[in-house]
Amino acid sequence: MIGCIIQARMGSSRLPGKVMEKLDQNNTVLSYVIKQLKHSKFLNNIVVATTSLKQDKVIVDFLEKEGIKYFCGDEEDVLDRYYQCAKKFSFSTIVRIPADKPLIDPTIVDQCIEIFGNKKYDYVTTFLELTFPYGTEVEVFTFNVLEEIWKKAQLPSERENVTPYIYNNKEKYHTYNLKNTTDMSHLRWVVDRKEDLELVKQLVSKIHKNPILMKDILELLKEEPKLIQINSHIKHDEGYQKSLKKDEEYIKMKKQSVAKND
Repeated sequence: MIGCIIQARMGSSRLPGKVMEKLDQNNTVLSYVIKQLKHSKFLNNIVVATTSLKQDKVIVDFLEKEGIKYFCGDEEDVLDRYYQCAKKFSFSTIVRIPADKPLIDPTIVDQCIEIFGNKKYDYVTTFLELTFPYGTEVEVFTFNVLEEIWKKAQLPSERENVTPYIYNNKEKYHTYNLKNTTDMSHLRWVVDRKEDLELVKQLVSKIHKNPILMKDILELLKEEPKLIQINSHIKHDEGYQKSLKKDEEYIKMKKQSVAKND
């Protein structure tokens, strides 16, 4: 069974509470992610994986009100959260979408799922070599792979970002990276900072379609190129770079521990 797991929490360091920020009168960042994904041809099972922390109760309350399935797990060990969630809901195939991607394109999601199903890959994604706009990334993988990396991954970056163990050990897995026909990776539609939120709010207010697809946004940006400048100065992958620094500390402490035991 295919299941989409959306990771969501209130504790963002760069934009706290971002997943519950309003994009328009009726929709938050999180509700927009769900709204977009419901237009996928293949996703009938969408679950939000949040945490058991008090601050995330606002997410749980929203999900219960909307009748959306959810799972509460560890805040920092997101890999464990995904594994336990997938196990609980008996997903054999997992589509991973973080909740800071409100303009995720369901047609790109469907392309990845089709490739995954037709070619029997372990892992299909769009960001091993990013050519789509940042904020439209998709990952599809098997439960067996998830269980394996859950057992083997040790680095903080691998536990926090879920899938780095796969692309750090590509020789072990049959992977595929879906590329866009044109490199659009300089564009940024993720919500990670206040400037990102401002841009996405403007995109949503100007594009009156449901769902909003990549082609719709590109058409608008062609008409109003100044919109791109709102968040063009922000570097991609700030969160991942932060977790790589934790890896350095982890490795340092491990070496010190080994030295003490020698």
